[in-house]
Amino acid sequence: MRNLILSTAALALLGGMAFADGHAVVRMGTEGAYPPYNFLNDDGEVDGFERELGDELCARAELTCEWVTNEWDSIIPNLVSGNYDVIIAGMSITDERDEVIDFSQNYTQPDPSAYLAMSDDVDLENGVIAAQTGTIQAAHIASTGATLLEFATPDETIAAVKAGEADAVLADKAYLTPIAEADGELIMLGQQELIGGGVGLGLRESDGELREAFDAAITSMKEDGSLNELIAKWGVGEQF
Repeated sequence: MRNLILSTAALALLGGMAFADGHAVVRMGTEGAYPPYNFLNDDGEVDGFERELGDELCARAELTCEWVTNEWDSIIPNLVSGNYDVIIAGMSITDERDEVIDFSQNYTQPDPSAYLAMSDDVDLENGVIAAQTGTIQAAHIASTGATLLEFATPDETIAAVKAGEADAVLADKAYLTPIAEADGELIMLGQQELIGGGVGLGLRESDGELREAFDAAITSMKEDGSLNELIAKWGVGEQF
């Protein structure tokens, strides 16, 4: 999914969590702007696949969770500095991130990235392609002959295509599919890119006990089929 590379100097800011009698208050940090993974509903509350998943993981790990929203471009620095304890925001597990933070096991399979455009004759190799800043899609475009046009939010990438500023947008297929279905002017192109290693929880490297608790909860959901049920419900990729 999305890729954010930070200086390893930020590791000096790592904090820790205190566990008492197997219980703790865990602050779950998400973007709240990337449906179906996470978004704000009409009541202004975090909703989506990751809200349901996070609540269930916390229940199984016997943790009390609080939800915090944070802009994508600073989501890792604010984890490292202690503003919340877990990133649950459609974040792909990558080697670059793993140099700065730790990850749980993946809770989704790698999701194909797709292109959305206004016509089906876009030159993807040499055209102008929009992507959200700090994502694996942006990194992929930068490695090709295409011109990368970056935006802070996913909504802005779609707007750029509709305004003619970009020829297409590259993003997670699960994010783009409902947009294409709802907007008759936009077309999902046939070409897809398989990038990223699946989505996991991001944690501070000092919080090994918390990571182990979430890993155990994720494993239990995989084993009893409840994770696959959520994946199918929200359409976020292939089942385990």
